[in-house]
Amino acid sequence: MLSEVGTKINFAELKARGISTEQIETQLENFRKGFPFMPLTAAATPNKGILQLEEKELDQYIQYFEQEASEKSLLKFVPASGAASRMFKELFDFAQNPSEGHKALELLRNYKQLAFAQDIEEFLEEENIDSNKLSIENYADIASFILEADGLNYGHLPKGLIKFHKYNGNSRTAFEEHLVEAANYVKTGDAARIHFTVSPEHEDEIRGHIDDVLPKYEQAFGIKYDINYSTQKPSTDTIAVDLDNEPFLEDGKPLFRPGGHGALIENLNEVEGDVVFIKNIDNVVPDRLKDNTYQYKKALGGYLLSLQEKAFSFLKQLSTGNVSEEELKTIENFCQVLGIKAPAGADKKEYFLSALNRPIRVCGMVKNEGEPGGGPFWVKEHDGTNSLQIVESSQIDMDNEAQKAIVAEATHFNPVDLICGIKDFEGNPFNLKDFVNPETGFISQKSKNGRDLKAQELPGLWNGAMHNWITLFVEVPVITFNPVKTVNDLLREQHQN
Repeated sequence: MLSEVGTKINFAELKARGISTEQIETQLENFRKGFPFMPLTAAATPNKGILQLEEKELDQYIQYFEQEASEKSLLKFVPASGAASRMFKELFDFAQNPSEGHKALELLRNYKQLAFAQDIEEFLEEENIDSNKLSIENYADIASFILEADGLNYGHLPKGLIKFHKYNGNSRTAFEEHLVEAANYVKTGDAARIHFTVSPEHEDEIRGHIDDVLPKYEQAFGIKYDINYSTQKPSTDTIAVDLDNEPFLEDGKPLFRPGGHGALIENLNEVEGDVVFIKNIDNVVPDRLKDNTYQYKKALGGYLLSLQEKAFSFLKQLSTGNVSEEELKTIENFCQVLGIKAPAGADKKEYFLSALNRPIRVCGMVKNEGEPGGGPFWVKEHDGTNSLQIVESSQIDMDNEAQKAIVAEATHFNPVDLICGIKDFEGNPFNLKDFVNPETGFISQKSKNGRDLKAQELPGLWNGAMHNWITLFVEVPVITFNPVKTVNDLLREQHQN
């Protein structure tokens, strides 16, 4: 317990961070006992948890969304605090040890295809380097120019500030591509709302960039943007421990680390909106490929709104307590569509009233073509029922042959394409923190200044943080998932114009 390590904890620091002693006690206990694996019962596959929309259905849901959206408060929520340093790992390696055969050379030899090619050309001209006769040393100079502060500084910026795509001599950053997307599917009247979660050290730079480009896009689309920002709260940091599960100390003080993207449930809990679209900062494509994204964003939004309308109607009935057996059967059939089944012996009226009155999310899933990432599965709950969940590989007991066999049956994976309903049937916002499954955190081994430590991540935003939401999976085309994980991804055909 915390009393055993209290002398090592600076309680004033906890208070400043907004972290309670109970949180620290829980985190230390988590380190000691670990987190349980997720008990998979089946892979979610087409006709078994994943809906595949026929063209007619796609059109119907798009039409329904466009019909209903004008009466709704829409919001695009973009986790955008990720640093670009990992994106440029190969380039950092090359800048330090340039050599033939290095993976970074593919990028450098094809730099003219990049959205920041003009910046490189200007650098070469200033340095009197002939762009047609580049040596290994010249490529190392270009790598340093891309990465370091006296050049583009891309190795130290957030990913959203990197120029991703070229357009007839102009270019757009990932932030700009999200502005374009927002104008096309979260516009209500003449306004589009976006919330970016950003890192504190880059917030001013990000705000400055978006302020600079905003007038151009407001004029192009004839709208006004309502942009808001938030940072990860210090209260969501987690304590690190040594390999004996004692607080990891630096200069006698415990080390705290960011709690991972699951911390953003706090940020999501404070936004306002009837329908919230969640998409990562690096998953954007040039305009020529955006139509599929727009179609499916609207279709998934329409599907969510149609389900929510029925759920709200049934909740109003159930809340009166005046429901006939025939009406209860109709409600039960609808709940089955949502993957909700009352456990044996439950009072169905009470159970469905509670089970339907939860946040709801529709998650796009793409066919697995070898990309890493969490996947859609059926998971056994403590009450014996099954629920649909997005599960990461680290949450699965791969030493268990039965669990391993279920994973082998998986056909889809999670591209982080979520449409969320975060208000109840009376129009009140849910307290999203009430729906987190605290048993779904993650412990990893790290090091600090050559010393091993263990770090704890909170339940992931689209994993355990949304575990107790109503969850639906819908297949979306692979073309809607084109993340930029490494800078070489920008050479892929999907990121070229």
